Amino acid sequence: MVEKLTERRKPTLGTRLGLSWRVSLTARILAVNIIALALLAGSLFYIDSYRRELLAERYRLAVAEAEITADALTGEPSERRRELIARIGSSQALRLRLFDSGGVLLADSFELAPPSYRLIDPATEPWYQDAARALDRGMDFLLGAPPIPDYRDPADSTAAAWPEVTAALASGETVVDHKSAPDRTPVIIAATPVGDEGMALLVTRNARDITENVRMARQTLAIIVGGALGVSILLSLFLARTIVEPLRKLVRAAVRVRLGRDRSVVVPRLPDRRDEIGLLARAISDMSGALRQRIDAVESFAADVAHELKNPLTSLRSALDSLDRVERPDLRHQLISIAQDDVRRIDFLVTEIADASRIDAELSRTVFEPVNMAQMVHALVAERDQRGVNGSCNITIIRDGNTDLTVAGDAPRLERVLQNLLDNAVSFSPENETIEIVLGRRDDRVKISVSDHGPGIPEDARENIFERFHSLRPSREEFGKHSGLGLAIARTIVEAHFGRLVATARADGTQGARFELSLPAWRPS
Repeated sequence: MVEKLTERRKPTLGTRLGLSWRVSLTARILAVNIIALALLAGSLFYIDSYRRELLAERYRLAVAEAEITADALTGEPSERRRELIARIGSSQALRLRLFDSGGVLLADSFELAPPSYRLIDPATEPWYQDAARALDRGMDFLLGAPPIPDYRDPADSTAAAWPEVTAALASGETVVDHKSAPDRTPVIIAATPVGDEGMALLVTRNARDITENVRMARQTLAIIVGGALGVSILLSLFLARTIVEPLRKLVRAAVRVRLGRDRSVVVPRLPDRRDEIGLLARAISDMSGALRQRIDAVESFAADVAHELKNPLTSLRSALDSLDRVERPDLRHQLISIAQDDVRRIDFLVTEIADASRIDAELSRTVFEPVNMAQMVHALVAERDQRGVNGSCNITIIRDGNTDLTVAGDAPRLERVLQNLLDNAVSFSPENETIEIVLGRRDDRVKISVSDHGPGIPEDARENIFERFHSLRPSREEFGKHSGLGLAIARTIVEAHFGRLVATARADGTQGARFELSLPAWRPS
């Protein structure tokens, strides 16, 4: 009992994985496909690394531009510097500011020439740009990106308003940083010393192309993921429908079969499906058909049992009811004898019925072992001769060849089959006649035939004799001696051994019946 309880508490695969099998199959199919796409959608977050690489590249470009421009301005006269600042700012889409050693603004490319770029006011842009900026902020929040200071042109035009200039003059090296324009595009700021005069150059660029490239990559990936998600959902629903709908039909049919409210329930066989669902449908259909046949057989068997028991019970009750009213000793003795015969018949019937009802279950649990049928037949005939149950009949054994006659089976049950066949042959054989048992093998089948010289079996009745409680018996046989279950039990045992038992005419054409038993030969593993 402890082992059984332990087995019941053993966690299933779903429990160990933390899954709930109460979720419908459709939901699980959708979840599996969507999770895979969600992992793909996670690559959206890696676009932030692409943005950082673009910024790093622009940092390097800003340093090179600032230093090259500073070298070009070094040693040049004031007018030449102003000319260079205007031309470089216009051609490279930069804003250049030159400060003297006191921090005073000497030149501004936006004042010397038309501005090479303008910061965009978000209020003047269409709604989808607002949505793009909202998505940018959302991605920054999810990634935990540090906030970027807003870029604004200071009211103070001196170098002190620019921390980058102060840092560059203090370190003697180029300093680069970036800030966020009103439309959330980066403004890259580079400051570098100019010559040895304490002057500084400030270079700014509105790198809108970085934001545009990142948004374009993100948009392309989002479209791909969205399209794949839509296709995946449709395919998942199609797959779920092709799996779940047939299963639901099978479940409904199985429930109707279980309830037994409609004997004509047809379990769909799904002949067009060649997959596992089709195999399952046909297996359930065959199982329900076999179950229905078994139920019909049980009901028929119960009716036959009631009918067979009713006759001796009626006779027994009649004898007992008459016993009190009969005073003659010879009649009373006759009634008692009748009652005793009825009791014996009822006991014999109950024993046979119990054996017939449990034979299938017992054989389903039996482990088959090699059984030498030749040895069994010889031993059985010798035992019957010793007990004298063959009457005046003589049983002969004929061996057809010297091949091995070993089969896989349950020896006591196979002996029961041979006993029933011999009992039947003895019952129908005339006195002093011979019953022949022929043993042989054909390919991978062991064949045993039992032939008698009785009246034979009409061809149209050769299957009926294997039905339970078949009542065709010899006229000379004592009433109640046979239950009518012998041949039915024999065929049940043979079929459980994957064999075949049939009734035919004698092979030599003379009068009599012949029963042929065929069993698979033993195959050592």
